[in-house]
Amino acid sequence: MFSRVLIANRGEIALRIIRACQEMGVEAVAVYSEADKDASYLDIADEAICIGPPVPAKSYLNIPSIISAAEIADVDAIHPGYGFLAENAHFAEICNECGMTFIGPAPESMRQLGDKVAARELAKKARVPVVPGSEGEIADEKEAAKIANKIGYPVMIKAAAGGGGRGMRVAHNDISLHTAFVAARSEAEAAFGDGKMYIEKFIVEPRHVEVQIMADKSGNAIHFYERDCTVQRRHQKLIEESPCPVLDEKTRDELCKSALRLIKEANYYSAATVEFLLDKDKNFYFIEVNTRIQVEHPVSELVTGQDLIKWQIKVAAGETLDLRQRDIKHTGVAIECRINAEDPDRDYAPCPGPVKKFVVPGGLGVRVETHIYQDAVVSPHYDSMIAKLIVHQPTREEAIATMQRALREFKIGPIKTTIPGHQAILSHNLFVKSQIDTSFIERHMG
Repeated sequence: MFSRVLIANRGEIALRIIRACQEMGVEAVAVYSEADKDASYLDIADEAICIGPPVPAKSYLNIPSIISAAEIADVDAIHPGYGFLAENAHFAEICNECGMTFIGPAPESMRQLGDKVAARELAKKARVPVVPGSEGEIADEKEAAKIANKIGYPVMIKAAAGGGGRGMRVAHNDISLHTAFVAARSEAEAAFGDGKMYIEKFIVEPRHVEVQIMADKSGNAIHFYERDCTVQRRHQKLIEESPCPVLDEKTRDELCKSALRLIKEANYYSAATVEFLLDKDKNFYFIEVNTRIQVEHPVSELVTGQDLIKWQIKVAAGETLDLRQRDIKHTGVAIECRINAEDPDRDYAPCPGPVKKFVVPGGLGVRVETHIYQDAVVSPHYDSMIAKLIVHQPTREEAIATMQRALREFKIGPIKTTIPGHQAILSHNLFVKSQIDTSFIERHMG
Protein backbone atom coordinates (compact mmCIF):
# COMPACT_ATOMS: atom_id res chain seq x y z
CA MET A 1 0.00 0.00 0.00
CA PHE A 2 1.09 3.59 -0.62
CA SER A 3 2.45 5.70 2.23
CA ARG A 4 1.67 9.15 0.76
CA VAL A 5 -0.82 10.18 -1.94
CA LEU A 6 -1.13 13.59 -3.58
CA ILE A 7 -4.63 14.68 -4.60
CA ALA A 8 -4.43 16.62 -7.87
CA ASN A 9 -7.82 18.25 -7.44
CA ARG A 10 -9.88 20.56 -5.27
CA GLY A 11 -13.25 20.93 -3.56
CA GLU A 12 -15.44 18.13 -2.29
CA ILE A 13 -13.67 15.37 -4.23
CA ALA A 14 -10.33 16.40 -2.72
CA LEU A 15 -11.87 16.17 0.75
CA ARG A 16 -13.46 12.82 -0.11
CA ILE A 17 -10.09 11.35 -1.17
CA ILE A 18 -8.28 12.80 1.87
CA ARG A 19 -10.77 11.05 4.15
CA ALA A 20 -10.38 7.73 2.34
CA CYS A 21 -6.58 7.91 2.45
CA GLN A 22 -6.41 8.72 6.13
CA GLU A 23 -8.83 5.93 7.04
CA MET A 24 -6.47 3.56 5.19
CA GLY A 25 -3.44 4.85 7.08
CA VAL A 26 -2.15 6.69 4.02
CA GLU A 27 -0.94 10.29 4.33
CA ALA A 28 -2.79 12.73 2.07
CA VAL A 29 -1.11 15.70 0.40
CA ALA A 30 -3.41 18.44 -0.90
CA VAL A 31 -2.56 20.98 -3.59
CA TYR A 32 -4.34 24.28 -3.96
CA SER A 33 -4.47 27.42 -6.06
CA GLU A 34 -4.26 30.88 -4.56
CA ALA A 35 -8.06 31.09 -4.84
CA ASP A 36 -8.42 28.02 -2.59
CA LYS A 37 -5.90 29.05 0.08
CA ASP A 38 -8.65 29.15 2.73
CA ALA A 39 -10.20 25.78 1.81
CA SER A 40 -11.15 23.91 4.98
CA TYR A 41 -9.76 20.55 3.83
CA LEU A 42 -6.23 21.97 3.67
CA ASP A 43 -6.17 21.84 7.46
CA ILE A 44 -7.22 18.18 7.38
CA ALA A 45 -4.58 17.11 4.86
CA ASP A 46 -1.20 15.93 6.15
CA GLU A 47 0.47 18.51 3.92
CA ALA A 48 -0.76 21.28 1.60
CA ILE A 49 1.18 22.86 -1.27
CA CYS A 50 0.24 25.89 -3.39
CA ILE A 51 0.59 25.16 -7.10
CA GLY A 52 -0.25 28.50 -8.70
CA PRO A 53 -2.75 31.30 -9.34
CA PRO A 54 -6.55 30.83 -9.56
CA VAL A 55 -6.86 30.18 -13.30
CA PRO A 56 -6.93 26.36 -13.80
CA ALA A 57 -4.41 26.38 -16.65
CA LYS A 58 -1.82 27.74 -14.22
CA SER A 59 -2.74 25.52 -11.27
CA TYR A 60 -4.98 22.44 -11.39
CA LEU A 61 -4.21 21.84 -15.08
CA ASN A 62 -0.53 22.74 -14.74
CA ILE A 63 1.21 19.37 -14.97
CA PRO A 64 4.75 20.62 -14.17
CA SER A 65 3.48 22.38 -11.03
CA ILE A 66 1.62 19.30 -9.83
CA ILE A 67 4.56 16.98 -10.50
CA SER A 68 6.91 19.40 -8.71
CA ALA A 69 4.59 19.43 -5.69
CA ALA A 70 4.47 15.63 -5.73
CA GLU A 71 8.26 15.41 -5.82
CA ILE A 72 8.63 17.96 -2.99
CA ALA A 73 6.13 16.00 -0.89
CA ASP A 74 7.80 12.69 -1.76
CA VAL A 75 4.55 10.87 -2.57
CA ASP A 76 4.09 7.35 -3.92
CA ALA A 77 1.00 8.07 -5.98
CA ILE A 78 -1.26 10.77 -7.39
CA HIS A 79 -5.07 10.65 -7.35
CA PRO A 80 -6.64 12.94 -9.99
CA GLY A 81 -10.24 12.86 -8.68
CA TYR A 82 -12.63 13.82 -11.50
CA GLY A 83 -12.42 16.70 -13.94
CA PHE A 84 -9.19 18.63 -14.56
CA LEU A 85 -6.51 15.99 -15.40
CA ALA A 86 -8.49 12.87 -14.41
CA GLU A 87 -8.82 11.61 -18.00
CA ASN A 88 -5.58 13.02 -19.35
CA ALA A 89 -3.51 10.07 -20.57
CA HIS A 90 -0.41 12.25 -20.96
CA PHE A 91 -0.60 13.23 -17.27
CA ALA A 92 -0.96 9.57 -16.30
CA GLU A 93 2.15 8.73 -18.33
CA ILE A 94 4.18 11.50 -16.71
CA CYS A 95 3.13 10.38 -13.21
CA ASN A 96 4.25 6.84 -13.93
CA GLU A 97 7.49 7.96 -15.62
CA CYS A 98 8.34 10.03 -12.54
CA GLY A 99 7.94 6.99 -10.31
CA MET A 100 4.55 7.97 -8.91
CA THR A 101 1.59 5.67 -9.51
CA PHE A 102 -1.36 7.28 -11.25
CA ILE A 103 -4.47 6.20 -9.35
CA GLY A 104 -6.55 5.41 -12.39
CA PRO A 105 -6.37 3.30 -15.53
CA ALA A 106 -3.37 2.69 -17.76
CA PRO A 107 -2.80 5.56 -20.24
CA GLU A 108 -3.42 3.27 -23.22
CA SER A 109 -6.80 2.19 -21.82
CA MET A 110 -7.70 5.82 -21.17
CA ARG A 111 -6.91 6.74 -24.76
CA GLN A 112 -8.76 3.78 -26.23
CA LEU A 113 -11.94 4.25 -24.22
CA GLY A 114 -11.73 8.04 -24.16
CA ASP A 115 -11.98 8.12 -27.95
CA LYS A 116 -15.67 7.52 -28.60
CA VAL A 117 -15.08 6.02 -32.06
CA ALA A 118 -12.51 3.53 -30.74
CA ALA A 119 -14.72 2.74 -27.73
CA ARG A 120 -17.66 2.06 -30.01
CA GLU A 121 -15.61 -0.40 -32.04
CA LEU A 122 -14.45 -2.11 -28.85
CA ALA A 123 -18.06 -2.34 -27.64
CA LYS A 124 -19.10 -4.07 -30.84
CA LYS A 125 -16.22 -6.51 -30.44
CA ALA A 126 -17.43 -7.23 -26.88
CA ARG A 127 -20.99 -7.90 -28.14
CA VAL A 128 -22.36 -4.76 -26.46
CA PRO A 129 -25.28 -3.10 -28.28
CA VAL A 130 -24.37 0.22 -29.90
CA VAL A 131 -26.49 2.95 -31.47
CA PRO A 132 -26.56 2.66 -35.30
CA GLY A 133 -24.16 5.18 -36.82
CA SER A 134 -20.89 5.82 -38.63
CA GLU A 135 -18.23 3.13 -38.46
CA GLY A 136 -15.54 5.67 -37.68
CA GLU A 137 -14.58 9.30 -38.09
CA ILE A 138 -16.58 11.26 -40.68
CA ALA A 139 -14.64 13.61 -42.93
CA ASP A 140 -17.17 16.34 -43.71
CA GLU A 141 -20.82 17.39 -43.94
CA LYS A 142 -21.37 15.47 -47.19
CA GLU A 143 -20.34 12.18 -45.65
CA ALA A 144 -22.42 12.98 -42.57
CA ALA A 145 -25.51 13.59 -44.73
CA LYS A 146 -24.97 10.32 -46.57
CA ILE A 147 -24.85 8.35 -43.33
CA ALA A 148 -27.78 10.28 -41.85
CA ASN A 149 -30.00 9.42 -44.79
CA LYS A 150 -28.99 5.77 -44.50
CA ILE A 151 -29.77 5.37 -40.78
CA GLY A 152 -32.61 7.91 -40.78
CA TYR A 153 -33.17 11.22 -39.04
CA PRO A 154 -32.94 12.50 -36.37
CA VAL A 155 -29.21 11.99 -35.81
CA MET A 156 -26.69 13.08 -33.18
CA ILE A 157 -23.36 14.55 -34.28
CA LYS A 158 -20.67 13.95 -31.65
CA ALA A 159 -17.05 14.84 -31.05
CA ALA A 160 -14.87 11.73 -30.86
CA ALA A 161 -12.95 13.28 -27.96
CA GLY A 162 -16.03 14.90 -26.42
CA GLY A 163 -17.43 14.97 -22.94
CA GLY A 164 -19.67 17.03 -20.67
CA GLY A 165 -22.19 17.63 -23.45
CA ARG A 166 -19.75 19.65 -25.57
CA GLY A 167 -19.26 18.96 -29.27
CA MET A 168 -22.76 17.48 -29.60
CA ARG A 169 -25.62 18.58 -31.86
CA VAL A 170 -28.91 17.05 -33.04
CA ALA A 171 -29.99 17.33 -36.69
CA HIS A 172 -33.45 16.57 -38.05
CA ASN A 173 -32.83 17.04 -41.79
CA ASP A 174 -30.08 17.74 -44.34
CA ILE A 175 -30.30 21.49 -43.86
CA SER A 176 -29.92 21.43 -40.09
CA LEU A 177 -27.20 18.78 -40.40
CA HIS A 178 -24.84 21.20 -42.15
CA THR A 179 -25.20 23.86 -39.46
CA ALA A 180 -25.01 21.31 -36.63
CA PHE A 181 -21.88 19.64 -38.01
CA VAL A 182 -19.97 22.92 -38.38
CA ALA A 183 -21.02 24.09 -34.89
CA ALA A 184 -20.19 20.79 -33.18
CA ARG A 185 -16.78 20.50 -34.86
CA SER A 186 -15.91 24.10 -33.99
CA GLU A 187 -16.91 23.54 -30.36
CA ALA A 188 -14.92 20.29 -30.20
CA GLU A 189 -11.77 21.92 -31.59
CA ALA A 190 -12.06 24.74 -29.05
CA ALA A 191 -12.82 22.49 -26.07
CA PHE A 192 -10.64 19.45 -26.78
CA GLY A 193 -8.20 20.49 -29.49
CA ASP A 194 -9.61 17.65 -31.59
CA GLY A 195 -12.14 18.13 -34.41
CA LYS A 196 -12.78 14.45 -35.21
CA MET A 197 -16.52 13.81 -35.45
CA TYR A 198 -18.82 10.84 -35.77
CA ILE A 199 -22.56 10.41 -36.17
CA GLU A 200 -25.20 8.12 -34.72
CA LYS A 201 -28.95 7.64 -34.65
CA PHE A 202 -30.64 9.96 -32.17
CA ILE A 203 -32.70 7.88 -29.74
CA VAL A 204 -36.03 9.62 -29.15
CA GLU A 205 -37.08 10.08 -25.49
CA PRO A 206 -34.26 8.00 -23.98
CA ARG A 207 -33.25 7.47 -20.38
CA HIS A 208 -29.58 7.75 -19.42
CA VAL A 209 -28.38 4.73 -17.43
CA GLU A 210 -24.81 3.92 -16.40
CA VAL A 211 -23.04 0.98 -14.75
CA GLN A 212 -20.36 1.42 -12.09
CA ILE A 213 -17.38 -0.91 -12.59
CA MET A 214 -14.20 -1.67 -10.64
CA ALA A 215 -11.46 -3.83 -12.16
CA ASP A 216 -8.03 -4.85 -10.91
CA LYS A 217 -4.71 -5.46 -12.66
CA SER A 218 -5.21 -9.24 -12.59
CA GLY A 219 -8.21 -9.16 -14.90
CA ASN A 220 -10.94 -9.34 -12.26
CA ALA A 221 -13.88 -6.99 -12.70
CA ILE A 222 -17.15 -6.49 -10.83
CA HIS A 223 -20.07 -4.12 -11.19
CA PHE A 224 -21.84 -2.14 -8.49
CA TYR A 225 -25.13 -2.08 -10.40
CA GLU A 226 -26.57 0.84 -12.32
CA ARG A 227 -27.42 4.48 -11.79
CA ASP A 228 -30.16 6.38 -13.59
CA CYS A 229 -28.94 9.83 -14.64
CA THR A 230 -31.90 10.83 -16.81
CA VAL A 231 -32.60 14.18 -15.12
CA GLN A 232 -30.27 16.53 -17.02
CA ARG A 233 -30.08 20.12 -18.18
CA ARG A 234 -27.95 20.87 -21.26
CA HIS A 235 -26.44 17.37 -21.03
CA GLN A 236 -25.33 18.04 -17.43
CA LYS A 237 -26.63 15.61 -14.80
CA LEU A 238 -28.71 17.09 -11.99
CA ILE A 239 -30.14 14.08 -10.14
CA GLU A 240 -28.91 10.48 -10.05
CA GLU A 241 -30.54 7.45 -8.50
CA SER A 242 -30.10 3.71 -8.09
CA PRO A 243 -31.67 1.42 -9.05
CA CYS A 244 -33.06 2.66 -12.37
CA PRO A 245 -36.79 2.66 -11.54
CA VAL A 246 -37.96 1.27 -14.90
CA LEU A 247 -35.56 -1.67 -15.34
CA ASP A 248 -36.70 -5.25 -14.86
CA GLU A 249 -34.22 -7.73 -13.37
CA LYS A 250 -33.52 -9.49 -16.68
CA THR A 251 -32.63 -6.24 -18.47
CA ARG A 252 -30.60 -5.03 -15.47
CA ASP A 253 -28.56 -8.24 -15.52
CA GLU A 254 -27.94 -7.97 -19.27
CA LEU A 255 -26.97 -4.31 -18.94
CA CYS A 256 -24.44 -4.91 -16.16
CA LYS A 257 -22.93 -7.96 -17.86
CA SER A 258 -22.53 -5.97 -21.09
CA ALA A 259 -20.61 -3.29 -19.21
CA LEU A 260 -18.32 -5.92 -17.69
CA ARG A 261 -17.64 -7.51 -21.08
CA LEU A 262 -16.55 -4.15 -22.48
CA ILE A 263 -14.22 -3.39 -19.57
CA LYS A 264 -12.62 -6.84 -19.79
CA GLU A 265 -12.25 -6.52 -23.56
CA ALA A 266 -10.28 -3.31 -22.96
CA ASN A 267 -7.98 -4.98 -20.39
CA TYR A 268 -8.98 -2.12 -18.12
CA TYR A 269 -8.28 -1.63 -14.43
CA SER A 270 -9.47 0.97 -11.87
CA ALA A 271 -12.92 2.59 -11.58
CA ALA A 272 -14.99 3.14 -14.71
CA THR A 273 -18.52 4.06 -15.62
CA VAL A 274 -20.05 2.55 -18.74
CA GLU A 275 -22.87 4.73 -20.02
CA PHE A 276 -25.93 3.65 -21.99
CA LEU A 277 -29.10 5.07 -23.48
CA LEU A 278 -32.31 3.17 -22.72
CA ASP A 279 -35.13 3.56 -25.23
CA LYS A 280 -38.86 3.37 -24.61
CA ASP A 281 -38.87 -0.38 -25.28
CA LYS A 282 -36.09 -0.98 -22.70
CA ASN A 283 -33.45 -1.63 -25.35
CA PHE A 284 -30.07 -0.29 -24.22
CA TYR A 285 -27.24 1.10 -26.33
CA PHE A 286 -23.66 1.85 -25.34
CA ILE A 287 -22.60 5.50 -25.65
CA GLU A 288 -19.29 6.00 -23.79
CA VAL A 289 -16.97 5.08 -20.93
CA ASN A 290 -15.84 7.53 -18.26
CA THR A 291 -12.36 6.38 -17.24
CA ARG A 292 -12.43 7.91 -13.75
CA ILE A 293 -14.44 8.06 -10.57
CA GLN A 294 -17.74 9.89 -11.11
CA VAL A 295 -19.37 12.77 -9.26
CA GLU A 296 -22.28 10.46 -8.44
CA HIS A 297 -20.24 7.55 -7.06
CA PRO A 298 -21.81 7.94 -3.55
CA VAL A 299 -25.09 6.66 -4.98
CA SER A 300 -23.48 3.29 -5.75
CA GLU A 301 -21.64 3.29 -2.42
CA LEU A 302 -24.86 3.67 -0.44
CA VAL A 303 -26.79 0.90 -2.20
CA THR A 304 -23.86 -1.57 -2.08
CA GLY A 305 -22.06 -0.61 1.13
CA GLN A 306 -18.71 -0.40 -0.68
CA ASP A 307 -16.16 2.43 -0.63
CA LEU A 308 -15.22 3.01 -4.26
CA ILE A 309 -12.43 5.48 -3.56
CA LYS A 310 -10.69 2.99 -1.27
CA TRP A 311 -11.06 0.27 -3.89
CA GLN A 312 -9.60 2.59 -6.50
CA ILE A 313 -6.54 3.19 -4.29
CA LYS A 314 -6.16 -0.52 -3.48
CA VAL A 315 -6.30 -1.51 -7.15
CA ALA A 316 -3.71 1.14 -8.08
CA ALA A 317 -1.43 -0.26 -5.37
CA GLY A 318 -1.63 -3.68 -7.05
CA GLU A 319 -4.12 -5.34 -4.73
CA THR A 320 -6.63 -7.76 -6.23
CA LEU A 321 -10.34 -7.49 -5.70
CA ASP A 322 -11.17 -9.86 -2.87
CA LEU A 323 -14.85 -9.47 -3.75
CA ARG A 324 -16.87 -11.55 -6.16
CA GLN A 325 -19.99 -10.42 -7.94
CA ARG A 326 -22.18 -12.48 -5.63
CA ASP A 327 -20.77 -10.48 -2.69
CA ILE A 328 -22.19 -7.20 -4.07
CA LYS A 329 -25.78 -6.84 -2.90
CA HIS A 330 -28.03 -3.96 -3.95
CA THR A 331 -30.07 -2.66 -1.02
CA GLY A 332 -32.70 0.07 -1.02
CA VAL A 333 -32.82 3.24 -3.11
CA ALA A 334 -30.28 6.08 -3.21
CA ILE A 335 -30.80 9.50 -4.80
CA GLU A 336 -28.25 12.28 -5.27
CA CYS A 337 -28.87 15.97 -5.97
CA ARG A 338 -25.99 18.11 -7.20
CA ILE A 339 -26.19 21.46 -5.43
CA ASN A 340 -24.73 24.14 -7.68
CA ALA A 341 -24.09 27.83 -6.98
CA GLU A 342 -26.28 28.95 -9.87
CA ASP A 343 -29.10 31.48 -10.18
CA PRO A 344 -32.34 29.93 -11.52
CA ASP A 345 -33.68 33.44 -12.24
CA ARG A 346 -30.75 34.14 -14.58
CA ASP A 347 -30.97 30.95 -16.65
CA TYR A 348 -28.82 29.12 -14.08
CA ALA A 349 -25.83 31.41 -14.52
CA PRO A 350 -22.98 30.74 -12.04
CA CYS A 351 -23.45 32.63 -8.77
CA PRO A 352 -20.10 32.86 -6.99
CA GLY A 353 -19.55 34.88 -3.83
CA PRO A 354 -19.36 34.70 -0.03
CA VAL A 355 -21.45 32.16 1.89
CA LYS A 356 -22.80 33.77 5.04
CA LYS A 357 -25.34 31.08 5.85
CA PHE A 358 -24.63 27.37 5.55
CA VAL A 359 -26.85 24.91 7.40
CA VAL A 360 -26.35 21.25 6.43
CA PRO A 361 -29.20 18.70 6.72
CA GLY A 362 -28.85 15.45 8.66
CA GLY A 363 -30.87 12.52 9.93
CA LEU A 364 -31.07 8.84 9.13
CA GLY A 365 -30.14 8.04 5.55
CA VAL A 366 -28.74 11.50 4.70
CA ARG A 367 -25.18 12.06 3.42
CA VAL A 368 -23.65 15.42 2.46
CA GLU A 369 -20.41 15.77 0.49
CA THR A 370 -19.14 19.36 0.50
CA HIS A 371 -16.06 21.52 1.02
CA ILE A 372 -18.13 24.64 1.73
CA TYR A 373 -18.61 26.13 5.19
CA GLN A 374 -20.04 29.31 6.68
CA ASP A 375 -17.95 32.32 5.56
CA ALA A 376 -16.40 30.35 2.70
CA VAL A 377 -16.21 32.06 -0.69
CA VAL A 378 -17.41 30.29 -3.84
CA SER A 379 -14.80 31.03 -6.49
CA PRO A 380 -15.78 32.16 -10.00
CA HIS A 381 -12.83 30.24 -11.44
CA TYR A 382 -14.15 26.69 -11.06
CA ASP A 383 -17.16 24.45 -11.53
CA SER A 384 -20.27 25.74 -9.77
CA MET A 385 -21.03 22.52 -7.84
CA ILE A 386 -20.62 23.22 -4.12
CA ALA A 387 -22.24 20.17 -2.54
CA LYS A 388 -23.80 16.77 -3.16
CA LEU A 389 -26.81 15.71 -1.13
CA ILE A 390 -27.42 11.96 -1.13
CA VAL A 391 -30.15 9.97 0.63
CA HIS A 392 -30.65 6.23 1.10
CA GLN A 393 -33.93 4.61 2.08
CA PRO A 394 -35.67 1.23 1.64
CA THR A 395 -38.01 2.43 -1.14
CA ARG A 396 -38.03 5.13 -3.82
CA GLU A 397 -41.06 6.78 -2.25
CA GLU A 398 -39.23 7.05 1.07
CA ALA A 399 -36.04 8.26 -0.61
CA ILE A 400 -37.91 11.06 -2.39
CA ALA A 401 -39.60 12.09 0.87
CA THR A 402 -36.26 12.14 2.71
CA MET A 403 -34.61 14.14 -0.07
CA GLN A 404 -37.42 16.70 -0.01
CA ARG A 405 -37.07 17.07 3.75
CA ALA A 406 -33.27 17.36 3.51
CA LEU A 407 -33.52 19.99 0.76
CA ARG A 408 -35.81 22.07 2.96
CA GLU A 409 -33.23 21.86 5.76
CA PHE A 410 -30.30 22.79 3.51
CA LYS A 411 -29.83 26.57 3.90
CA ILE A 412 -27.25 28.38 1.76
CA GLY A 413 -27.06 32.13 1.28
CA PRO A 414 -26.94 34.84 0.17
CA ILE A 415 -25.71 33.21 -3.05
CA LYS A 416 -28.33 31.50 -5.18
CA THR A 417 -28.34 27.72 -5.58
CA THR A 418 -30.17 25.01 -7.47
CA ILE A 419 -31.99 23.77 -4.33
CA PRO A 420 -35.38 25.24 -5.41
CA GLY A 421 -35.01 23.54 -8.78
CA HIS A 422 -34.37 20.17 -7.16
CA GLN A 423 -37.43 20.61 -4.97
CA ALA A 424 -39.56 21.31 -8.03
CA ILE A 425 -38.21 18.28 -9.89
CA LEU A 426 -38.73 15.89 -6.97
CA SER A 427 -42.34 17.00 -6.54
CA HIS A 428 -43.17 16.83 -10.26
CA ASN A 429 -45.75 14.16 -11.04
CA LEU A 430 -43.74 12.74 -13.97
CA PHE A 431 -40.58 12.36 -11.87
CA VAL A 432 -42.49 10.71 -9.04
CA LYS A 433 -44.02 8.26 -11.52
CA SER A 434 -40.64 7.92 -13.27
CA GLN A 435 -42.21 8.78 -16.63
CA ILE A 436 -39.30 10.90 -17.81
CA ASP A 437 -36.57 11.05 -20.43
CA THR A 438 -33.45 13.16 -20.91
CA SER A 439 -35.54 16.08 -22.26
CA PHE A 440 -37.67 16.22 -19.10
CA ILE A 441 -36.19 19.51 -17.82
CA GLU A 442 -36.51 21.35 -21.15
CA ARG A 443 -40.01 20.08 -21.84
CA HIS A 444 -41.63 20.22 -18.41
CA MET A 445 -39.64 22.45 -16.07
CA GLY A 446 -39.50 25.65 -18.14
